[in-house]
Amino acid sequence: MKGKLFIHFFLLFIIAVAKGQSPKVNVTGVVKDATDKNPLSFVSVTLKTPDSNFVAGTITGDDGRFSLPDIRSGNYLLIFSYVGYKPDIQPFNVGQLSAFLDLGNILLTQNARSLNAVTVSGKQEDIRMDKKTFNVADNISQAGGSVLEAMKNLPGVTTTDGKIQLRGSDKVMVLIDGRQTALTGFGSQTSLDNIPASAIERIEIINNPSSKYDANGNAGIINIIYKKEKHDGFNGKIGFSGGLGALWIKRENYPAIRPQYHATPKINPSLSLNYRKNRVNLFLQADDLYTKTLNKNEFVDRFYDNGDTVKQQTKRNRTTNFSTVKAGMDWSVSNSDIITVSGLFGTEKILDRGDEPFFNGSLSERQRLWQFLEDELKTTATFSASWQHRFSQPGRTLNVGLNATFHRENEKYFFTNIMPEYTGLDSFKVLSDEHVTDLTVDYVHPLKHGRFEGGMKFRYRYIPVNMDFKPGIHSVLDASAGGWAKYKEIIPALYGNYVYESNKVEIEAGLRIEYVNLVYDVNPTHPTYKSDGYNYTQPFPNLRLAYKLSANNKLSVYYNRRVDRPNEGDIRIFPKYDDAEIIKVGNPALRPQYTNTFELGDKTSWNNGSLFSSLYHKRMDATITRIASSIPGSTLIYNVFQNAGKSYNTGIELIISQKVSEMATFNLNLNGYQNIVDSFSVVNKYPVENVFSAAREDLFSGNIKLNGQFHFPRQIEAQLTAIYQAPDLVPQGKTFSRFSVDAGIKKAIQHGKGEVFVNAADIANTLRIKKEVNGNGFRYTSTDYNETQVIRLGYSYKF
Repeated sequence: MKGKLFIHFFLLFIIAVAKGQSPKVNVTGVVKDATDKNPLSFVSVTLKTPDSNFVAGTITGDDGRFSLPDIRSGNYLLIFSYVGYKPDIQPFNVGQLSAFLDLGNILLTQNARSLNAVTVSGKQEDIRMDKKTFNVADNISQAGGSVLEAMKNLPGVTTTDGKIQLRGSDKVMVLIDGRQTALTGFGSQTSLDNIPASAIERIEIINNPSSKYDANGNAGIINIIYKKEKHDGFNGKIGFSGGLGALWIKRENYPAIRPQYHATPKINPSLSLNYRKNRVNLFLQADDLYTKTLNKNEFVDRFYDNGDTVKQQTKRNRTTNFSTVKAGMDWSVSNSDIITVSGLFGTEKILDRGDEPFFNGSLSERQRLWQFLEDELKTTATFSASWQHRFSQPGRTLNVGLNATFHRENEKYFFTNIMPEYTGLDSFKVLSDEHVTDLTVDYVHPLKHGRFEGGMKFRYRYIPVNMDFKPGIHSVLDASAGGWAKYKEIIPALYGNYVYESNKVEIEAGLRIEYVNLVYDVNPTHPTYKSDGYNYTQPFPNLRLAYKLSANNKLSVYYNRRVDRPNEGDIRIFPKYDDAEIIKVGNPALRPQYTNTFELGDKTSWNNGSLFSSLYHKRMDATITRIASSIPGSTLIYNVFQNAGKSYNTGIELIISQKVSEMATFNLNLNGYQNIVDSFSVVNKYPVENVFSAAREDLFSGNIKLNGQFHFPRQIEAQLTAIYQAPDLVPQGKTFSRFSVDAGIKKAIQHGKGEVFVNAADIANTLRIKKEVNGNGFRYTSTDYNETQVIRLGYSYKF
């Protein structure tokens, strides 16, 4: 039968060719959800003749667009099928006058009876070779918390010291809606532990970015997508959550200091509004996150070669209020042109009340008590305007964008230095204003078997900083290290990226050329540092080769080169005294770190599950890290940023997803890697010149995450997550293992418009952060018993 059918099609094909009157046509369109008009990816698109003979097939991409090339003129049926949606069949005719046929938007209606299946299937499709996408709403165990807390359960992601790590590295570029902003940092990461997760729609993880992205961030990119409703008419969502943290004390304070925060409140109201009519879409997202937190409760034991021992505790009670409002407009000027204008305003108020007692080795004598109050206000304002022109050729677009950011950090520190003989009062103020302007142009040109992307970006960044020390009697502050500094950065960049796809082969090859000119002007009276800077013109290539072994198995090879440029805070010349005897300071002589990444990945799928496996290797030159050093005759330790030479990271990552029943799906993430830091020698100039040398170090580390999603009757869902992080290598030492368990449950109410949830992070209160550091003439171990246990209850309603 199959042989006869083949002969029948073959004869029809020969006849059509002989006629020579049927040009090949590219049929395209965009598949969207009929309710919220969001594009649907991975929709099955099948082209058949009116008598149901198969002609062609494909699936939709991230933007919901599909393309069926080389279709001859005639009458056809186009069949759209997607789990959780009603199938749609559309008859249409392919003519002879146009080489492209754009069917516009195809709207699919959800099938309410299979919504649970949609949720499970969607999670399986989240893991792709080039990008992993996760809906924040699916992360039940961290609902009502911050973005940082929401991300710690994601595959390949770990968190430490308020920062994200991908495969053991914190050199991650964090984007907001595809753009860098001061809200999350242009170089290093900031404020992720204070941005409400309630404002976020989804999170994308890109381990091997293409050339269209900035070259910064060797570990990869995390793109945080804010919520933006697109329903017709007036609609929105309101939510409220509250919770308590630090329900019991992990470790009691040292004697005679103020109590540590306990049963700390968390409050998070949120509001999302949208109005869409005709060609205009207006949107607003407002959130507030108020928390009290035992931000730090670190116990440090310092041992010196001369026999001295110092035991200290750093306890930091933090009160934070973070408010953001994002509003904007999408205006379809015509069928070909869309203008989007948006703005974001955020304020972050932080009050830290800290105690830091210092004792001798036997805890029989308190040598010093350092108390501090930090009063900090961060203000962020961003403006974004973009214009998109869609050419008559489907998929061909031109995007022009302008993004401007202003970010102010106004910090005031007040210290009380209580010694056996006297009490000293000191203070200082830091004012930092960051101005960033980005201009981008991006062009996409579809090809017969892929596309070409090209564009440019220009960035101007200027950060003046003023440090004003106000020393008291017997002051321990280095008042001479104050004054001003100015950070100026210009980065023009050009890129091109080519994508090819056939039935078996995929190729993505790109090149980004960046010129960077950084000038760091320093107050000429500074006792140690002088003005410095650097400039370079460097290529940053990327390459991805993929071969489809079968419809359910694809093998990919990646290569890219990236850079980590020192951020302003990394080179800032002013000492920081939030720890009185382990003092942090920047280094204006710091230079960029370059990384070459090689990766081999495989994605295998079956009916109810999938396996993503990856073998990767990274080679870092001029590794950026903090180096701890001490000065003879003093117990003070100075942590100074340095380029520590070469380092390597080689590992394997496995992500296994399996639906075991209609009620349960499990995801297991295994990530193991070997970290190597070559021997190096650096010169620390602050406060006086000293040399530190280290031998080669290596350590095998990794993490394990087990995540279970459960679907019960009456629209009840639950999640259980267990995370284990193995000991890891850091220059001069290592971190120790840690373990935690999170859980959450939610239920849809009010005919699906409302939702309630309750969750608990670090249920057993087991999470500790312990590390060991070895320096010239000293070593120390530290264990942070900061707040990690939180219980939350929340409610949201769509209207």
